[in-house]
Amino acid sequence: MKFFNDYLSGSPEYSDAFHHAILCCCGYLLFGHCLWFGFTCWLPVNAMRVCMKLISSTHPTLHLSHPTVESFVWNNLIRSSTVQNPYSPLSLYHRMRFHAVLPDLHTFPFLLKSCFNSPLHLSLGKLIHSQIFLLGLITDPFVQTSLINMYSHCGCVISARQVFDEITQPDLPSWNSAIHANVKAGVIHVARELFDRMPHRNVISWSCMIHGYVKCGEHKAALALFRDLQMSEGCEVRPNEFTLSTVLSACARLGALQHGKWVHAYIDKSGMRIDIVLGTSLIDMYAKCGNIERAKCVFDNMGCEKDVMAWSAMIGAMAMHGSSEECLQLFGRMINDGVRPNDVTFVGVLCACVHGGLVSEGNEYFERMTKEYGISPLVQHYGCMVDLYSRAGRIEDAWNVMKSMPMEPDAQIWGALLSGARVHGDIETCEISAKKLLELDPSNSSAYVLLCNVYAKLRRWGEARHLRDLMESRGIKKVPGCSLVEIDGVLHEFFAGDDSHPETKDIYRMLDEIMKRLKKLGYVGNTNEVLLDLDEEGKEFALSLHSEKLAVAYCFLKTSPGTTIRIVKNLRICRDCHVAIKMISREFDREIIVRDCNRFHHFKNGTCSCKDYW
Repeated sequence: MKFFNDYLSGSPEYSDAFHHAILCCCGYLLFGHCLWFGFTCWLPVNAMRVCMKLISSTHPTLHLSHPTVESFVWNNLIRSSTVQNPYSPLSLYHRMRFHAVLPDLHTFPFLLKSCFNSPLHLSLGKLIHSQIFLLGLITDPFVQTSLINMYSHCGCVISARQVFDEITQPDLPSWNSAIHANVKAGVIHVARELFDRMPHRNVISWSCMIHGYVKCGEHKAALALFRDLQMSEGCEVRPNEFTLSTVLSACARLGALQHGKWVHAYIDKSGMRIDIVLGTSLIDMYAKCGNIERAKCVFDNMGCEKDVMAWSAMIGAMAMHGSSEECLQLFGRMINDGVRPNDVTFVGVLCACVHGGLVSEGNEYFERMTKEYGISPLVQHYGCMVDLYSRAGRIEDAWNVMKSMPMEPDAQIWGALLSGARVHGDIETCEISAKKLLELDPSNSSAYVLLCNVYAKLRRWGEARHLRDLMESRGIKKVPGCSLVEIDGVLHEFFAGDDSHPETKDIYRMLDEIMKRLKKLGYVGNTNEVLLDLDEEGKEFALSLHSEKLAVAYCFLKTSPGTTIRIVKNLRICRDCHVAIKMISREFDREIIVRDCNRFHHFKNGTCSCKDYW
């Protein structure tokens, strides 16, 4: 108390550090003293913040009706209470109005930022908007931007756009908020229209638009826009860590390794520190682009900074590439380093067991997850266990896992059961799984195709034809097989039976030559993979035009002998293409890496990393 009295008398000279300490000790007394005597404007801002943390929003001092309790105090209370309780800022605002204190230009930005973040708050947000209008604060740029953000968070992009359109001269934050509102709502073409109209852009503008494209699955457009950033703005706008992590995500989804390497080189050249976010993004990019060795290098170079995110990313990468034993060893290293695994880590570990057919190990890790680490299994973990059992042919065990689930099985789980039952010829389970899958997602073409595949293998052409007719009547189209390759930084897409490529004749000529050499080595097309009721010659021709074979032929045309070929396919690779590419890797001495929708296949010297278990 002596220090407090000295502090008020102002006799000694104290440092800022002492001021902070005395505030922490005497916050209630000091704040009450200032409220009573009208000294709040004398308090420095950092002193106010300390007081806000110490004084509850229900403290009696807030019920004083002294005329000197001005908006500055209330604004800081509203701002400081946002973290503690999402409803207290609004109650503080009501009490502020009850004390006849007029809000100013700072009140509403703090209030709108703190309280309104879901569609449930929209009606309240509109009431606040009307108060802003009545108080004559609607023309303030800070308030306008806050309103745009509020409507965006409440899911009302129309109102957000209306606020933006009413601004006569929008500033840069207003433009960015309007773009973000449309990106959040998934209206990417409107966001791009606004982006193109901007008189000036900063790194937030570019990052928001690139992120919008990635979020909407338009990864090529994201990379194209990033190139525009490099070309149009020069050194004026430099991408930051968020921009680059978003671009790396687009590279990962496309399998665009050369683009990803360029981004990595840019990070090194610009002197950016590879922190957890960038490091994890680089691991993910290299892994999904098929270069697992570079992913390991990035991981090792992160040193002791690696957190559970980085470890989980590397474990997931090893699992995706089928390095199951190495993945489980990496998990052991993680535990020895004192990093506690989370639910994402165990998804990676269980996926490694799935791809390696390690049933007993999968059981062990599933039990450890709950008993040793107290992690409640999510639907993804149950999905891994169903996949693990059904691939191994233990369909009954897969059913038992599904019965033990505390939640209803989702489409992922029914799909895993259907896929495993198809491989092992369990027609009854296939039909049940397909029916359940279609109940959950009537437009899911994969359920029709997998069941049709089963009927075709059993030569039950009537049922297969009925399923195709059913798909046609319901307007459901089979997702076409698509393979993507990157040559000299340019992405090329191939579809099954595609003849749209400008070099189609050369591609088909090369493919024909490859298939002739394979046939001399004993290759025979697996016509069971063809779902159409054709003669054997027609089926063999259909097999030869699968998208991954066209992609291989194009790479043979455009790359020198010995160059590694990387292919990204949207569907699971079929057994015929799997056999053919194994033979191609041996006959032509090429390493061919294929990423299908499930995992990676590394073909080399006539073998595959999956060991024919996928």
